[in-house]
Amino acid sequence: MTNQPKFFFSFFFSLFLITALFVNAQQFRTPRPSPSATLTQTVGVTDITIDYSSPGVKERKIWGDLVPYDKVWRTGANEVTSITFSDLVKINGNNLAAGTYGIHTIPREKEWDMIFSSDTKVNDPSDFDEKKEALRIKVKPVESAFSERLIFTFSDMTDNSAMVNLIWEKIKVSFKVETETQTLTLSNARKMVDWGTPFQAAQYCLINNVNLDEAVKWIEASTLLNENYWNMRIKARLLEKLGRKNEAVSIMERAIEIGNRMKDKPFDFEQMQKMLSDWK
Repeated sequence: MTNQPKFFFSFFFSLFLITALFVNAQQFRTPRPSPSATLTQTVGVTDITIDYSSPGVKERKIWGDLVPYDKVWRTGANEVTSITFSDLVKINGNNLAAGTYGIHTIPREKEWDMIFSSDTKVNDPSDFDEKKEALRIKVKPVESAFSERLIFTFSDMTDNSAMVNLIWEKIKVSFKVETETQTLTLSNARKMVDWGTPFQAAQYCLINNVNLDEAVKWIEASTLLNENYWNMRIKARLLEKLGRKNEAVSIMERAIEIGNRMKDKPFDFEQMQKMLSDWK
């Protein structure tokens, strides 16, 4: 019995030591021959992110040797290079939907194929599936200052476009990314500012017969954001309550016109038609 405490102490100490070694082993890292890199750039309101591995020249012949001509290349080392667009973009004038794409290339001396593929898991050229191509463009390699490591850069930035450059050894290939910054900004603003909230506030005032002057301001804000049957009929009724009958008639006529174009007639459409008739 006297050896039991000593046994438990030895057992738990060994368990602690093994756990500590295991945790430290998980945290221990050695440098990769081709280190990972992530590059993110915002163009207007669109985020572009490139994830790649960066091989070195290491005194090797790169083009036509380490990277063969006329064969699919994963455009880097280790995992296939990928690019992510947060919004629809144009690549050298071609539409490409928002999403993540593998960047595969077919290098040649005078012209490359650059392929944006929905398959981001291809590491071996023999596994490349042309059916998963989202876009293929032609790019021309140009001479560049020597770069030991493969890198991606952004250049020629504007609010609506940027050049994406792949640089390695003494070669650079580039493509242009364009975004619809103005359209996207306004679209996002419309999504953030909802016509329904001021509509509900105005409808509450109408039903409860309170703050009618303020209610008119709410409903005008709603119709400014999205003119539709629901808010126009509320606006007309508010104006009628405030004694502005001529305006009310005009606005209710507009509401009826919109309601007539709806595929399914609103539940209170006949009631609004009768109300308009009574006002006249």
